[in-house]
Amino acid sequence: MALTGTRTAPAGHRRGRLLPVLPPAVPGLALAATGTVAAWLVHRAVPAVPLLTAAVLLGLAAAHVPRLRTRITGRYRPGLAVASRRLMRVGIVLLGLKVGVGDLLGLGWATVVMVAGVVAATLLGTWWLGRRLGLPGDQPLLIATGYAICGASAIGAVSAVRDSDEEDIAPSIALVTLCGTLAIVVLPLLHHPLGLSAGEFGRWVGASVHDVGQVVAAAGTAGGTALTDAVVVKLLRVMTLAPLVAVLALAARRRIAAEAGPGDGSRAARPPLVPLFVAGFLAMVALRSTGAVPAEALGMAATAQEILLAAALFALGTAVHLPSLSRTGMRVAGLGLAAWVLIAAVSYAGVLLTA
Repeated sequence: MALTGTRTAPAGHRRGRLLPVLPPAVPGLALAATGTVAAWLVHRAVPAVPLLTAAVLLGLAAAHVPRLRTRITGRYRPGLAVASRRLMRVGIVLLGLKVGVGDLLGLGWATVVMVAGVVAATLLGTWWLGRRLGLPGDQPLLIATGYAICGASAIGAVSAVRDSDEEDIAPSIALVTLCGTLAIVVLPLLHHPLGLSAGEFGRWVGASVHDVGQVVAAAGTAGGTALTDAVVVKLLRVMTLAPLVAVLALAARRRIAAEAGPGDGSRAARPPLVPLFVAGFLAMVALRSTGAVPAEALGMAATAQEILLAAALFALGTAVHLPSLSRTGMRVAGLGLAAWVLIAAVSYAGVLLTA
């Protein structure tokens, strides 16, 4: 029973302290920033572990700390959602500054066709197998995109257009990241047994490894020539992200139009044919191709891109709860292994054909 004259202390003044009233996203963003710093420290201590890989693994670990998981699913979730979506999109825009049209044209048409074939075969083959395995939701498409194009960045871009559930996004990113990390160790061991020159090995790594940082780590073991060829081939794969997203956006518009029917006023709900972050990515490619951006600015942009993607991937890692994946875990792992073998084999054949 309430007592007359009794006043309840306002929130923030209890226990005699003034607690700041923070926007809902701040705690989760602070956790993502902390995870990014921790990932950077891991990368500095063990340079062979790329920053983005460390970020995903730390997010995955944080999701399994009992007390922290309670906050991750509650108080921290709004900020982590902002990090996993908005910061991811800004990072993808800045990724465009790594791609110059002149560098890509220097590869020659044979290599361009080879990379296009690798992307198409991996994308369609992995998606088809994922559907055959009965994986739910957008998981087959997201995993296929991650393997075929550029790992977590591609998954983030496609999931934004598809409006995918976080339950589909997080395990897809975890799987692609873990397989890409294994590639850092496995591919250099196969360099000489497969009879590849340094340049051929670099092109193989660039055509088959998922994340740019993982490509650098794997190809760097074979010297400067391999590293240069690997990065340029990898960035050519990155360029295929924009047309893929445009195709998916067009498919989404047609699906919404078919479901809604004519004249019901639902046009505003249709996704744009070219999402804003993809247009930004293409604008950065065009800007880089002019040669007008100073090297210092490109370096700062590359650092910002790594930080933003690391924060986004840490946030996505926190959404992975391994016990809840037990229903589809073996099928997801099987798809990941099959996709890894597929892209490695197709890209190896492509490198031999274009040598």
